[in-house]
Amino acid sequence: MTRDQRRAWIASRLDPIGEYDPSLDAARSDYDLNPGMRPDNPHALRPAAVLVGLVEHDDGMTVLLTRRADTLRSHTGQIAFPGGRCDPGETPWETALREAQEEVNLDPSFVTLAGLLHGYRTVTGFHVTPVVGFIDPAATFEASPDEVADVFETPFSFLMDPGNHQRQHRDLPDGERRFFYAMPWNERFIWGATAGMLRALYERLHGEEAVA
Repeated sequence: MTRDQRRAWIASRLDPIGEYDPSLDAARSDYDLNPGMRPDNPHALRPAAVLVGLVEHDDGMTVLLTRRADTLRSHTGQIAFPGGRCDPGETPWETALREAQEEVNLDPSFVTLAGLLHGYRTVTGFHVTPVVGFIDPAATFEASPDEVADVFETPFSFLMDPGNHQRQHRDLPDGERRFFYAMPWNERFIWGATAGMLRALYERLHGEEAVA
């Protein structure tokens, strides 16, 4: 498959940016594996977006990921996509590109937007729109120390292999058991919302085959 064929195949399985509807409820969430833990009010959400950046190396695509800074107030040290809250009047793709530039110094001119995944609801109260984009391998990255401890790439083939999609759990202080997706790669523990969105991407790309 050539680069253009691969781009077309991926884009054909995503929601076109021109058809974005901010009124739609999040279709996927941290509650997918924990249906009994859903909150009473699913609409009190803050809009956010992330860039699911696919770096197009000659020897195979990778996914751009970060490790959050240890000094942040929430999700300290966790693996995440570049992203954050939407500013008033921003579209999700504008947010994703702005945050990627702020967090890892990614020049937006190196990104070709492919499309969107359905919104993802987090337990922390965000409606996150994953924005998928192809990144030119000539792009360079530099972590912003206030937000990002490290920036790295993980093979796309590894993350899209369902054999690497583990279902793990943690026991909460109230005695409930919370299940989540995890995709450990080398010393990186990719889990939670990031792994959930990667799983959603896998299911969108592979359709019925993915959930069979």
